[in-house]
Amino acid sequence: MRLVMTEPVEKMERPYARRWWALLVLCLSLLIIVMANTALTVAAPDMTKDLGLSSADLQWVIDGYTVPYAALMLLLGAIGDKYSRRGALVLGLAVFGGGAVFGYLADSSTTVIAARAVMGVGAALIMPATLSLLAATFPRAERAKAIVLWTATAGLAIAAGPVVAGALLRDHGWSSTFLINVPVAAVAIVLAFVLIPPSKAGHHDRIDYVGGLLSVLWTGSLVYMIIEGPHFGWHAKAVTAAVVAGAALVAFVLWELRHPRPILDVRRFAHRRFAGSNLAVALFFLAVFGAFYYLTQHLQFVLGYDALQTGVRMLPLAGAVFVGSALTGFLTPRVGMKWTVGAGMVGGTTALALLTRVDAGSTYGDFLAPLIILGLAIGLALSPCTDAIMGAFPESELGVGGAVNDTSLELGGSLGIAILGSLLATSYGNHLSDATAGSKLPASALDTAQDSVGAGYAVAQGIGDKAHALAAQAAKATDPQQAAQLKQQAAELAAGARQMADAVGSSFSDAVAHTSLVGAVILGIGTVLVAVLLPRREKTAPEVKEQERELADSTAA
Repeated sequence: MRLVMTEPVEKMERPYARRWWALLVLCLSLLIIVMANTALTVAAPDMTKDLGLSSADLQWVIDGYTVPYAALMLLLGAIGDKYSRRGALVLGLAVFGGGAVFGYLADSSTTVIAARAVMGVGAALIMPATLSLLAATFPRAERAKAIVLWTATAGLAIAAGPVVAGALLRDHGWSSTFLINVPVAAVAIVLAFVLIPPSKAGHHDRIDYVGGLLSVLWTGSLVYMIIEGPHFGWHAKAVTAAVVAGAALVAFVLWELRHPRPILDVRRFAHRRFAGSNLAVALFFLAVFGAFYYLTQHLQFVLGYDALQTGVRMLPLAGAVFVGSALTGFLTPRVGMKWTVGAGMVGGTTALALLTRVDAGSTYGDFLAPLIILGLAIGLALSPCTDAIMGAFPESELGVGGAVNDTSLELGGSLGIAILGSLLATSYGNHLSDATAGSKLPASALDTAQDSVGAGYAVAQGIGDKAHALAAQAAKATDPQQAAQLKQQAAELAAGARQMADAVGSSFSDAVAHTSLVGAVILGIGTVLVAVLLPRREKTAPEVKEQERELADSTAA
C-alpha cells in the first residue's frame, strides 16, 4: 500500500478501492469549517468580556468569516478544478489552521476579526473541494449515498460545535475554541495525501478570471450588505454595498452569457431542477441558521444552561439529521426528490411554527420536538438538492458545482441570521420597553438592556448587586433609622432586579415566538415555490446527457 496516493482518480480503470475512507477525510474537513461558526456562538460571551467587544465588534467577529467564505468559493472552486482539487483541499486546511493559530494568539477585536477572515479564506478553498472530490471519487451510482453522509456530517457539526466549545470553556479560555481546529486540520492534511487520490479536470480551458472577480465582487458586497444593513442601519456603507452588489451581479450575468467558456454558465438556472434545488438550500439554511441563532441564546440566557449544557441539548437535532438522511437515501430513489425535498421543507416550516408557542414559562421540553423535526427536515431535504446541483455539472466543473451549492447555503445562512436576527432584536426591544413601562429604570439602563438579552440580564444583575451592597451597608449601620432606610432601598432594588430579569426573559421569549412565526411564513412560501419549480418526474440518464449536450451547444454558440 502506497504511503501517498499519486494515481489520479481520472486514470483509474475501476472505482477507487478506499473511497469510503477518503469520504471520512472529506467529512472531517467539512466538520471543522461548519463547527468554526457554531462553536463561536457559545464562546462569544467569554470573548466579549475578555476583549471588551462592542455589539458591532462581536457581529464582525462572527461575520468576518462569512464574507470571504461566501465571496471566494466560486473562483477558488474553478481554480481547484483546473489545477488540483486535492491541492485546494490541503491548501485550504493549511490556511484554516494558520488562521486558527492567529485567533488563539489574538488579543484585540481587530486581530480576532482578521483571524476569522483568514479562516474564511481557508473555508472557501475547503468547502467546494470536499464536494468536487466526493463527486470525482465516487461512481455515479454511489454518489447519492456519499452525499447523504456528507450532509449528515454538516448537521452533526451544527450541534457538535457548541458541545465541543462548551467542554473546552469549562477549563480553558475562549481562545481554546480556535486552537482545537489546528490538530484536526493537521490530521486531515496527512490523511488527504494518504487516502484521497489527486483529481482535476481532464480538460479545462483558461479560467474566466473576469467572471470570477465579478462573482467575488457581487457575492461579497451582497453578504456585506446583508450583515451591515439590518444590524447597523441602512447608512452609506450598506447602501453602497447594495448598489455595488446589484451592478456587479448584472455585469456578471451579462459577461457569463457572452463568454465562450464562462466560470459559471448562468443558463443552468433556467432548468427547474437546478434552480429549485438552489432555492431550497438557501431557504432551508435561512431557517436553520436563523433558528439556531436565537435558540442557543434562549437556552443559555433564559433557561440558564451553561455552554456545555446548551450544546448537549442541541444534540437531538444532530441525531435527527442522521435519521432524516437515512430516510432520504431510501425514499428519494423510490418517490423522487420533489416529494422528499417537499416533505423536508414542510417539516422545517412545522418546526418553526411550533416555536411560536414559546413563552416565559417554556422549558427545554418545549424545544425538543421542534429540534427533532428540524433535524429530520434537514436530512430529508438537503441531500437530494446537493446531489441534483452536483449532477448538473460535467466532471470538468465539479469544483464550480460544489461552490454553487455552498454559496447558496452560505447566502441563505447569512440572510437567516441577518433577517431573523434583526427581527429578533427589534421585537425583543419593543417587548422589553412595554414590559418596563412605568418602572423607575433610568433611560440609559433601559437602552443598554434593549441591546441584547445578555445585556438585559446584565442590567438586572447590576441592580441586584446594588441591592446586595445596600443590604450589607444596612447590616453595618449603627443608626437604626439609617439602617431601616437602607434595608427598604435594598428591598426595592432587589424587587426591581427580579422584575427586570422576568421582563427580559418574557420579552425574549415573546421575541422568539414572533421571529419563529415570520421564519415559518418565509419557509412556507418558499416551500410552495420549490414545489412549483421542481419537476414531478426525474430525468433518465440519457435525458440528462442530452440536456448537457444541448447546454454545451448553446454555450458554444
